[in-house]
This record gives sequence, C-alpha cells and structure tokens, in this order.
Amino acid sequence: MTVTEEKGTISIHTENIFPIIKKFLYSDHEIFLRELVSNAIDAVQKLKRLSSLGEYGGELGELKVKVSFDEAAKTITVSDNGIGMTADEIKKYINQIAFSGAKEFLEKYKDAGEGNQIIGNFGLGFYSAFMVAERVEIQTLSFREGAQAARWASEGNTEFEITKGERTERGTDIILHVAEDSKEFLDKFRLENILKKYSRFMPIAIEFDGKVINNTAPIWAKSPNDLKDEDYLAFYKELYPFSEDPLFWIHLNVDYPFNLTGVLYFPKLKNDLSLHREKIQLYSRQVFITDEVKDIVPEFLMLLHGVIDSPDIPLNVSRSYLQADSNVKKINTHITKKVADKLSELFKADRKGFEEKFDDIGLFIKYGMVADDKFYEKAKDFVLVKNTDNQYATIEEYRQKVEPVQTDKEGSVVMLYTTDPGKQDTFIQSAKKRGYDVLQLNGILDSHFINTLESKFEKVSLKRVDSDTIDKLINKEETISGILNDEEKKNLKEWFEQTLNDKNLSISVSPLPTDELPVTITLPEFMRRMQDMAKTGGNPMFGSFPTTYQVTINENHTLTQEILKADEAKRRQLIRHVYDLALLSQNLLSGSHLTSFIQRTLDLTK
Repeated sequence: MTVTEEKGTISIHTENIFPIIKKFLYSDHEIFLRELVSNAIDAVQKLKRLSSLGEYGGELGELKVKVSFDEAAKTITVSDNGIGMTADEIKKYINQIAFSGAKEFLEKYKDAGEGNQIIGNFGLGFYSAFMVAERVEIQTLSFREGAQAARWASEGNTEFEITKGERTERGTDIILHVAEDSKEFLDKFRLENILKKYSRFMPIAIEFDGKVINNTAPIWAKSPNDLKDEDYLAFYKELYPFSEDPLFWIHLNVDYPFNLTGVLYFPKLKNDLSLHREKIQLYSRQVFITDEVKDIVPEFLMLLHGVIDSPDIPLNVSRSYLQADSNVKKINTHITKKVADKLSELFKADRKGFEEKFDDIGLFIKYGMVADDKFYEKAKDFVLVKNTDNQYATIEEYRQKVEPVQTDKEGSVVMLYTTDPGKQDTFIQSAKKRGYDVLQLNGILDSHFINTLESKFEKVSLKRVDSDTIDKLINKEETISGILNDEEKKNLKEWFEQTLNDKNLSISVSPLPTDELPVTITLPEFMRRMQDMAKTGGNPMFGSFPTTYQVTINENHTLTQEILKADEAKRRQLIRHVYDLALLSQNLLSGSHLTSFIQRTLDLTK
C-alpha cells in the first residue's frame, strides 16, 4: 500500500463549514481536547477489539494515549498507538466531513459483543481542532501489514495535502499548530485541567507531563458484586474531595431497554436546596459530557451526587448538551423508581437506622413527594414525621395515633404542627395539656409538603399550633362557660381597640380555660401558609397581603377581671401589659416595646 502524493479538496457541502465549526458547533473551545482524546481512545479500543477477534496478530504493547505540548513551537500533540490509518482511510474518514469511522466500525462488528466501547459518533470531532489551530497535521501508520506511513495537513480551509509520513510505529499523531488567539491552551495547567475535567475516567490510560492522569476503571463500570463499601466511599472522595461521607448510595446497572450505569450518592442535606445542585456528572462511555442533568434526572433528584453514564442518551452533534428523546424520559423514570425502591428497602430492612438518617434525607424525600406523583405513591409509605418529643412515625401511623383524640366535629383528623418549638412553646404546652400531639415541620419545604399531604389524604388537615386558640384549632363543639355578660364583653373589646389602636388587629372576647393566657395573638393558618409559600418560591402575591392578627381575650382569666374593675389609667396599663405578654409568647415583642414591657412589669409589682 504505497502512499501517493496528492492534493485535493475536502468533500463538504459548503465552504463555510470551518467558521461554523469554530464559532457555533462547539461553543466551548476547550472541547477540542476532549474530542481529539476521544478519537485517540477509539483508535486504541478498535485495535483491542480486532486483536480479540483474531484480526490483528501483532503485539499490542502498552496501549495508551499521550498528550503533549511545545510552547516554543506553538504545538499541541495528541498521540495514540491504536489502529492508525492508511492514506485511503484518511481520505475516507478525514476528508469526508461527518463520515464517522466509529459508526462504520460499530456496524461492521455489531454482533461481536464489545463494539459499544467505541466513543465516536458523528465524525466531526476531529475538526474541533480548528477551533484553536491555524494548521493541523496528521502523522499516522496503519496496523495493517505492509502499510506505509501517511501525513495529512490542512490550514482550516477546504484544501488538504497527503504525503508520505514519518511515523515508524503503529498509531496516529494529531499535531495542532495553535493560532495566535488560542495561545492560552499552550499552558501545562490549562491542558491538565481540561484533561481531568473531560477525560479523568476514560477507559485507556492518558499520559500527560510524564504521568497517567485518568482512572481507567471507575466503579460505575464495575459489577456491584465486586465492590465493597470502602470502594464507594473512596470514589465519592475522588469526586468530591471536601465533602462529608455520603449516607448511602445506589449502583445503577441497566442493559434493557436502554444502557445505563452509574452511582448515585445520598449526601447529608442541609436545610438549603441551592447548596446541593449540579453535583451529578453525566458521561457517555466514560467521556464527561456535562453536569447539567435536569432532563435526565428529575428536579428533586438533582440533590443527589454521583455519576450517570449512558451511550443511549441523545446528545447534540458537539456532544455538549442533551437533545429531546423518548430514551431520556425512560431513563428519568427508571432512576426515580430505583431511588424510591432503595429508600423503601432501607426503611424495611432497618427502621431504626432509617430514622437516624431521616433528618439528613427528609428534605430530599419531601421534595420528591411534592414534585412527583409517582414518587409520592412510593414515598408515602416510608416518609417520616417527627413530633416535639422526637418520636418518628409514618404518615399513616401518625394519623392512626392522633385520630382518637384529635378528630374535630366534622370528622376530620387535625394534625397540629410547629415550625419553631422554642418560639411556639406556649402553644405547644397548651396543646399537650389537652392530650394533643404536635409535629415538628420546620423545614424549608414543609409548607409545600403540608399542602401535598392535605391534597392526598381525605379527612385530614394540618394546622400550626399557634394559628388559633386550641379549642378552635380542634373544634369539638365542647362548650366552655364564660363569666362575662354581653355588656362586659362589649366594653372589654372596645377598650382593647381604643388602647391598642391598630387596624391590623381583629379583636374578640371568648371563654377559654383559666390556665390559658389572658390574651392570645394568632395569625390564621391560611395567611401563614400564603406567607410561607411566598418565602419558598410560591406566588409572590401571597406575601403582599396585609397581615391581620387575631387577638382573643380570655374572658375567664383573672387578669381580665382586674381590667374590668380598674380605673382608666390602670386599665390602659393592664391592657397594654397582657397584650405585650401575648406578643412575647409569639416572639413578636422587641426593641422599645420590650423595654417598656420590662419597665411596666417592674412598676406593676410595686
């Protein structure tokens, strides 16, 4: 196979293909190195495959790809010792843009079992070199017996030349003569960082600056049966060196109806969704593609960390982002199911251990229940709620627990909750005096979670423990006798309105137990929810409504009797004082009002 010197024109449909490649096809110029290294890996993988099939009988030697640069000569070179090319193959695979050698190879060996290890797909990756190079040269020698070395060169236009090459050993060198506007890539640290970003898990050793920079056998490419916990933890540290150890993980290994491998880790979630996003990396045959995986992974699962690898994920021509495809939806659904199954398995196998982890994973589970109905159906059986005594229960267990005591006159089970046990302790203790239980729902998504639960459960409502007086929160039509007549109630209400002089207060007089506060201030449940929804990304209009507090005067309290008997000056002082007590119980008293309250307390004790 003699190399004949030749000049010609690259077979493409438009003379403007190179500007398109440089400016539009690959928006990120560093991608050139990923593409060239991927092509080199392909060349080595093909040789391995041909050797295993008996179609190459020579010594394989140490198969690897080498990346080097020469700052003085302004060159970057990607070398491999794979199958190489003949002059005819150069004309076929290089001069005809978008003719994919990998695609042809896969077709030829599709029944041989391991062809899917080939990375290339579109036949355009080589031309990404012209994003940074003013001239590109190929030096190559085919593995075929009797082949002659060949050289190809082009200056980024449609003209090329093929001459005899200088390479004496099987394989290919791609030599980039770097353009003036791309000199930034003639830097050791820049190149090494790009290689580590895109090629750190490629399946063939990549040598740079005298050392191999990649892990050729990441754990997601291995069988779960061959791995121990320490292997998964070590790989997590490799991905996220400064993170705490994960709680547990899922090893994905699917070959039908699509190919998918990967490892997803459950991190310890803090009460902040923004800290955990964009931690899943997407690969295609061990080539890094992106950490933007919102189409592959449901929104709520983006809180997980780890790696997903699939050759069946449809990418655009530049392998930079996902394209819409039915496989994406299938993979999305499968991952959701695997995560739900794993959580269910952990819950059933070790309830105590699951409870111990729940504070770290509860945010994630609730997010999934709010966002995905299918996930909700599975998660409702293992999601836990915790009461103020730090006891855990599933939703159904808890409903059955409180049903005998906390069912109102309409037959609805009322679940009481607190968003701040410390600040709302007065109301919690009031509920406990009546034998009621109170949940802790103080997470950033709990306002949405509460709405989801109410929409799914019939005859169940959730009410914040400080959103009304306890007898109204769980209205059982049990009447409490009041000791005031209508005239006294009328006077009491008017005096409070005149003294407090606040249009955002709705004042009423009610008979409450004598051990309740003389005055209770509450914000109605619906208004609290609107405000909470506005804070967590709901409709901002919800937070714009004026806040109207309900002020309930306990007509049976001894201090109420004193107010009725006092002269006007004393009466105003007492009204202000019991109102401030109510504010204090809701953590609403501060600044000068708190100072006045303290001084008034001292004056009243004289």
